[in-house]
Amino acid sequence: MNLDKWKSQIVRGTLEYCILLMLDKKVYYGYEILQELSKYPIIASTESTVYPLLRRLQKENYLQSTWQESTEGLPPRKYYSLTPDGKNYLDAMNTEWENLLNAMSDLKGE
Repeated sequence: MNLDKWKSQIVRGTLEYCILLMLDKKVYYGYEILQELSKYPIIASTESTVYPLLRRLQKENYLQSTWQESTEGLPPRKYYSLTPDGKNYLDAMNTEWENLLNAMSDLKGE
């Protein structure tokens, strides 16, 4: 396996976590999530990846959405936020992430 494939697998495996972390801090609309992710080249993603993930998380009751009017002349935007189930899921993910980081540190000899 080459490095690009490995990085791609890491991003696919952590993108859900990254989005939940973002939504724990504030409410975002879909394109805004893409813009925020693009600030970090290693986790930058496309619409075809992020929007289906948002729909799945909403279907699983981890996210809720509301339509809000935007500036004049623009269509309304769909804003996403964490549900209580989503917050619990994120808390569990935080614990697992810490466990993973600790294991990786041990393996690296840090």
